Amino acid sequence: MINSCTEDASYLLGQQFPLLALPASTGDTIGPMDFVTGSFVLFLYPRTSRPDEAQSPEWALLPGAKGCTPEACEFRDLATDYGSLWHRIYGLSSQDTAYQREAAERLHLPYPLLSDPGFVLATALGLPTFGFDGELLYTRSTLVVRERIITQAFLGITDAAAHPRDLLAHLNQD
Repeated sequence: MINSCTEDASYLLGQQFPLLALPASTGDTIGPMDFVTGSFVLFLYPRTSRPDEAQSPEWALLPGAKGCTPEACEFRDLATDYGSLWHRIYGLSSQDTAYQREAAERLHLPYPLLSDPGFVLATALGLPTFGFDGELLYTRSTLVVRERIITQAFLGITDAAAHPRDLLAHLNQD
C-alpha cells in the first residue's frame, strides 16, 4: 500500500484509459495506439521549473506541489526496473512541449514527457487539478494502466521523491 496519497482514487479503477493524442518531448505524438496495448505508468505532476527560476515560498507550502524534478529523476533512475516489469513510463503536465523538451533533455530522461495544456486527460477521467498564482495545474498523481484499463491509481501524492520507488515495490508484489 502506498500511504503518501491524500485523495480517494477508487473511482478510476477499471476505467478505460481514453484514446488521446498528446504531444511528447521527443517530438512525437503519443496517440491512441500507444495507450491500447501493454502496460504503462503515467505520472502526472504540477510543473517543473528551470534551475534559474526562483519558486515562490508559497509553492513549497502546498502539499505535493514541490518535488517534480526529484520524482522525474527517480523514475529515470528506475526506468530499467520498470521495464523489467514490462511497464513503459510517461510523465505528463500542462506545460507546453518546448518546456517539457528542455526538462527531458536537461534531466536526461529516457521516457517522454507529455503536454496536456488543455487538461483533456483531467476532463476525460475526472482527475484533480488545482490553481496557483493564476495557473491551473495537475495534482500530483499516478495511473498504472494495463491493456488500456486503469489497474491502479494514486491521487494527491505528497512524497514525490519516494513515490517512484514505493510504486515499483508495490508493482513487484503483484
